[in-house]
Amino acid sequence: MQFPSPVSIEWIAEFIDAQIIGHRSGMATGINEIHKVGIGDLVFVDHPKYYSKCINSEASFIIINKAMEVPDGKALLVVNQPFEAYCKIVNHFRPFEPATELISSSAQIGEGTTIYPTVFIGHHVKIGKHCIIHPQVTILDHCIIGDHVVIQAGTVIGSNSFYYNGKKDREVWYKKMPDCGRVIIEDEVEIGASCTIDRGVSHDTIIGKGSKLDNLIHIGHDTVIGKNVLIAAQVGVAGVVNINDGVILWGQVGVSKTLTIGENAVVLAQSGIPGNLEAGQVYFGSPAQDARTKQKELVWVKRIPELWAKVMGQKNTTD
Repeated sequence: MQFPSPVSIEWIAEFIDAQIIGHRSGMATGINEIHKVGIGDLVFVDHPKYYSKCINSEASFIIINKAMEVPDGKALLVVNQPFEAYCKIVNHFRPFEPATELISSSAQIGEGTTIYPTVFIGHHVKIGKHCIIHPQVTILDHCIIGDHVVIQAGTVIGSNSFYYNGKKDREVWYKKMPDCGRVIIEDEVEIGASCTIDRGVSHDTIIGKGSKLDNLIHIGHDTVIGKNVLIAAQVGVAGVVNINDGVILWGQVGVSKTLTIGENAVVLAQSGIPGNLEAGQVYFGSPAQDARTKQKELVWVKRIPELWAKVMGQKNTTD
């Protein structure tokens, strides 16, 4: 999330009661979690396993629970509970706004767009021109919809991310991270019925121009889908995934988190994707691999009973 305007680190330190180590006169431009940080961002870390990753990331300011050396030009903000400090900042700049009407008065809806009855549109939503939003669609706060977009009935845009801070040394192990990201749907996108597209935790979930999504699809937080991507029914995509231009995911494909699928890759139905896939290839299976190789393996698997019978027959003849 980008702040409305740059915020001084000294103000943030006072706001969260933090000790500053390093560059005291810096200005933070936004707050992000580690997968999406950039120069000028705040990030938090509360586990030694990730100290080095956060300090050496592009983030300029790190909320941390231990005093450490910090590179030139960066600052540490040392507090006892970095997660709680992160939540306090997010809730200050992106406070909860209860809804009092089906279509918020702060929503902007473009010329020629059709909004069916029973659609809910939250605060600060922007919808472009000549869109069709079917009944019982929910578009939650701060989401952005481009021009000529079709969203079928029952779909939810901008639902909360499935993203928790886990600590087993407290009574409640998993605490929800407040979301301050958005969903951005670019021009000419079509989204089927009963899909769920989660907002980014601190950045944006993006559906690229011309992409088409079937029914009953889930897209996780901070996932970026490129242009002209085709996704069939019942596909599930986890968080922080990059699906590049021209990819096709056929029905019931499962995609794990924080991976990249290269341009124009095709993944056949019911495959499972645990890691990166190269561009321009056809994949099948779980874990997904080259489709021709996997199909040859399945042919041999089917022949196992026949081969076993031959082996046992030869053994009995020998005996």
